Amino acid sequence: MDGQTSDTIPTNLRLLLVLEEVARVGVPVTPTEVNAQLGLPKPTIHRLFATLEDEGFLQKDIDGRAYSPGRRLRGMATGVLSSLRIRAARLAVLRKLSAQIGETCNIALPDRDSMIYLERVETEWPLRIQLPVGTTVPFYCTASGKMYLSTLPKAHLARYAASEEFEAKTANTIANADDLIAAVAEVRAQGYATDSEEFMDGMIALAVPVMDGNDRLVATLSFHAPTVRFDLDRSLTFLEDMRSAATDLASLLLD
Repeated sequence: MDGQTSDTIPTNLRLLLVLEEVARVGVPVTPTEVNAQLGLPKPTIHRLFATLEDEGFLQKDIDGRAYSPGRRLRGMATGVLSSLRIRAARLAVLRKLSAQIGETCNIALPDRDSMIYLERVETEWPLRIQLPVGTTVPFYCTASGKMYLSTLPKAHLARYAASEEFEAKTANTIANADDLIAAVAEVRAQGYATDSEEFMDGMIALAVPVMDGNDRLVATLSFHAPTVRFDLDRSLTFLEDMRSAATDLASLLLD
């Protein structure tokens, strides 16, 4: 808060400081936890949260107590990441990586209950998987989604897993909470995630995290390919190229 106290925070700045703190924490957070940093009167912090929820900037988490970014705040974040200067540099990174791998590369952002594709560079192969920008895909059966889930605190992951319906997309789709938690633990340990025909028959994928300056996931970088051209063993030969590209993307957030 840069040395400010609750008495010196201008009224028209308080909503922004609440949103800033929610974004900084990066996981669902309660008004009390946010107020530990802001020091506002208790009725004031609850009134601010209620306003932000009513206007769609925040939404209650599944536990009914904590809050996470709502539709309008997520839209703002996507808009910032899509600015022309950043987008040109981001596309350059994706094009280089796509040329190295020879397959379609994507950047995805975590949304409320799915990953949403922010950017994409297509392979030149005539046989390709169509998942255009703006497509949303589930957390539990995609490489990017499992990568995101691996960065959640275990309690938040457990709540998500307990509430997910686990629709079977293919014969390989994770089918229950215990299997998902085990798969995510493996992702957390290895630092990358794979999709072995879990979301779509005949498609594999590899994802790595794009981290911000506070070492939190802000996006995922992935590529996917038809199994007629790629298998998971071959995909892992490009892991270091993926990680290098993710570092380049992360640096764009810090410029």
